[in-house]
Amino acid sequence: MQKFNCLIVEDEPLAAEVLEDYTSQVPFLELKAKCRDAFSAMEILQHQKIDLIFLDIHLPKLKGLDFLKTLKSPPQIIITTAYQDYALQGYELNIVDYLLKPIEFSRFLMAVNKLVGFNENILPEKSARFLMERAYLFFSVNKKKVKIFLDEILYIESLKEYIRITTINKSIITKFQLGQLEEMLVKNFIRVHRSFIVAIDKIDSYNAMVVEIKGKEIPIGRSYKDFVFGELS
Repeated sequence: MQKFNCLIVEDEPLAAEVLEDYTSQVPFLELKAKCRDAFSAMEILQHQKIDLIFLDIHLPKLKGLDFLKTLKSPPQIIITTAYQDYALQGYELNIVDYLLKPIEFSRFLMAVNKLVGFNENILPEKSARFLMERAYLFFSVNKKKVKIFLDEILYIESLKEYIRITTINKSIITKFQLGQLEEMLVKNFIRVHRSFIVAIDKIDSYNAMVVEIKGKEIPIGRSYKDFVFGELS
């Protein structure tokens, strides 16, 4: 699996700890260093290969976006800040994503999962190898992180603030928004109802009202019907 070497540039110790913890839970991220200001980051970039920087905006000595402008060939950048005022300026500098503190792990995952898309054009061979790996995500269940392989998912059901993920072998409930997960699950998944996402290759049959997966009838929402039939027909 391709690894992205990461650098955290953050002057708030608690925020840096959160990012370090999140990074450790994502298999394709490898944290190489943490630093508290842009000048320390410059020194690290001179001695280590860094693919991704988690960059705070309000840094001492030199602001994050000003630091970014000094880099001739910058790594990929994910902005981490408590201020939304700089979002447009950040995207003009071709950042991957703009995360507002406090950062939820689900939102962090959405951001780093964009890295594969960015690298399909920059590093096609490495990206191809990455995509050949068996994809999975970790979800919080009873204070543990549980690995779910995406190719084992049958369907996902919204339970308001939680979701139930039903796989070939098990079912888990975790605090997550269905819409957030929908953005992360691109290939082989389709939303058929405001409360359900299903794996297309696990559908055994369907009609105008429901799709059936392993004996489970899942309703097709009225507003989703045309889209679902378009995707499945």
